[in-house]
Amino acid sequence: MQRFKNILDFYINSSLHVALAVVSLSLISFLEYNIKIDKNLLFFIFFGSITGYNFVKYAGIAKLHHASLARNLKLIQIFSFFCFVALLYFAFQQELKILLAAAILGVFTLLYAIPLGKNRQNLRNIGGIKIFIIAVVWAGVTVILPLLNQVNLKEIGLTFFQRFFFVIAITLPFEIRDLKFDSGDLNTIPQQIGIANTKKIGYVLLGIILLLEFLKSYFSIINLISLGLTLLVSAYFIKAARIDQGGYYSAFWVEGIPVFWLLIWLLTKILL
Repeated sequence: MQRFKNILDFYINSSLHVALAVVSLSLISFLEYNIKIDKNLLFFIFFGSITGYNFVKYAGIAKLHHASLARNLKLIQIFSFFCFVALLYFAFQQELKILLAAAILGVFTLLYAIPLGKNRQNLRNIGGIKIFIIAVVWAGVTVILPLLNQVNLKEIGLTFFQRFFFVIAITLPFEIRDLKFDSGDLNTIPQQIGIANTKKIGYVLLGIILLLEFLKSYFSIINLISLGLTLLVSAYFIKAARIDQGGYYSAFWVEGIPVFWLLIWLLTKILL
């Protein structure tokens, strides 16, 4: 059992889980519009997500405490290096417009971790914007990269805002969990309006996502069913979120909702 826990912890801490979630949302973008799946792009997104997330999470730790890094962190560093090499390989398989869009999103990721300016602040520490930066990057990677020049701007815009609101909604359980750790200067949503009102905002966002689906020119019953079930599951996890949640509640189960969405889409496709 301990070995399984160690493997699961490495899977989560190495950002494999979050990368799988990002790729799942990217794949959903292809499937929803019946576009030919670009496997090279999905690998590019997968390895880019691992590289970016691990840089944000561990770059500072590695710099300050390299000599005393724990064994697991050293393994994550080595793993991240090979993922970065793979990212470079798949970058050469991409068109210039994809690389330019990815570079812009990459700048947001760098600024999220690297302190700049007189106050030496990064985007993560600027009060009130942390969750929105995460949502913009996720929506950009999972919508703009797969759909660029594939569907019209209206569809891209609607899908982008759906994904933007979705990421904010499923990030709320993380922000509720982190209430006991976050500095008051961060001005996270739960810090500003409380847990109960934060959950209400989550429900409203999920409702907006559903309404946006009906504004799309390309309508599919498969898309609607899979989206509806995913929003219901998301609403449950938002409702059940609390400060003293289990260690895997947000990091595994909530983070895995995009994977659930993909599986439900594929199952609905088979059944219908």
